Amino acid sequence: MTKPKCWSCSAGTRGKNRVRAYEEPSGLILVEFWECEDGSERACRKRLSLGHRDRQRAAKEVVAIAARLAVDPAHGAGEITLGSLFDIYGTEVTPRKGNAKQLHDRRTAEMFLTLWDRDRAAETLNLRDWEQFVELRRCGTIGPSKTSRPVRNRQIEYDLKWLRGVFNWATKAGPDGKPLLARNPLAGYPLPRERNPARPVLTEEQYRALLPAARHINWRLELALVLANETGHRLGAVRHLRWSDVDLEGGRIRWRALHDKVGFDHETPMSIPLQEALGEARRRGATIGDAWVLPAMRDASRACAKGTLDKWFARAAKEAGIELPRGAKWHSLRRKFATELQDMTLRNLCHLGGWKDPKTILTCYQHPDEEAMREGLTQRRTYGCRSLSVQAFSTDSTAECTG
Repeated sequence: MTKPKCWSCSAGTRGKNRVRAYEEPSGLILVEFWECEDGSERACRKRLSLGHRDRQRAAKEVVAIAARLAVDPAHGAGEITLGSLFDIYGTEVTPRKGNAKQLHDRRTAEMFLTLWDRDRAAETLNLRDWEQFVELRRCGTIGPSKTSRPVRNRQIEYDLKWLRGVFNWATKAGPDGKPLLARNPLAGYPLPRERNPARPVLTEEQYRALLPAARHINWRLELALVLANETGHRLGAVRHLRWSDVDLEGGRIRWRALHDKVGFDHETPMSIPLQEALGEARRRGATIGDAWVLPAMRDASRACAKGTLDKWFARAAKEAGIELPRGAKWHSLRRKFATELQDMTLRNLCHLGGWKDPKTILTCYQHPDEEAMREGLTQRRTYGCRSLSVQAFSTDSTAECTG
């Protein structure tokens, strides 16, 4: 009879600061590691009891011990390796993020460790390493998956901001009040920027043409389009709406911070078209409580997948005979929402569409409106005088500004 394996976890780098925790048959958790005694250069093996049976707590304590062993006691902070730094960050910070962000953290960490050695000291990164990553990522030599492809500056900027954020966190966090890093070696390096980022907006005519095609494909797609157009929220927030978040009688929707990219928990009023669409969906499904507004096709206990809605969106555009510009998908409805409501105060628009920073709306979402600009030109007032009266020129008359 095979003996069942006991639970265990580990952190750190082998031969340096490796720490392993494991569970005894009794359930008590022990931890073992190698450490030099005071005044001795020879490391000895230590095995200690954590005094509890909580696996999650033990995993965090293992990372903390590995971080303490990685710090050079003579200099306070310093020789921590990239592998140890990413392990600590992944255990302490990443779990507090959303699912998509957690996946990006893990994939990005693996990508950087593929380029640079796991045992390399974090403080030794420099501008050459920074520029090397930019070039290799841009041409598709490296990436978060085996099938890497060339990417634009926007994605490279996103990856490097994560790396810089990890290093900034390490200069403020560490065991025994000492930071993991004494300084951020990447501070001040230039991030690649998109000079002309593609931010297409779906027009009202294109949106209206998509609705019949969406209705023919699946009711979920039609309702998702109406939700995105009438609320201006991201697809991730729309997909994770529950019927308990929808107040049809009061005309309000609650957006949970758990499924919001910026963690913004708020309520917004509903438009009449959205109330009608949600009322029809409720009558069709007769669902209430915590059931999903957009349930998955095969498993109603799960929300409809993003990949499914993306595939349906492209299919609806094809069936409707619409040639959308590159990148014109769900986010183009969010830009449409921000542009159409540009006369609203920024404070109200931020709350209504789920933005935290008004600057983001102005730089990334609102597009110039030619009709509004022409109307503004007709209402332009001349600076310094109300009207300009030009009289016939003669020896006795000149042009004068009246009023």
